[in-house]
Amino acid sequence: MAGFTGDEPPRFSFKVSDISFEILQEQPGLRPAPYLASRGMTWIQHYDAPGLDDEALRDYIRESHRIVASGLTKKRQRELGLLAEG
Repeated sequence: MAGFTGDEPPRFSFKVSDISFEILQEQPGLRPAPYLASRGMTWIQHYDAPGLDDEALRDYIRESHRIVASGLTKKRQRELGLLAEG
């Protein structure tokens, strides 16, 4: 998820593993994602510098997609084109 408001830096929220959540929530420019983390979900928000560099942010977003998609039923994954037919 991404948010863009006025002159503030863009904010990106992404799901992470439990271990990544523990590590990343302590890093400058990162925090537990508002609303999601307060409900026990392991989502991090990149909200300010220094945060993550572009490559690391892309990697975490890709992994977030994989984590979220893996939680879907196989049927739904196939419907969304996330699994090969068969």
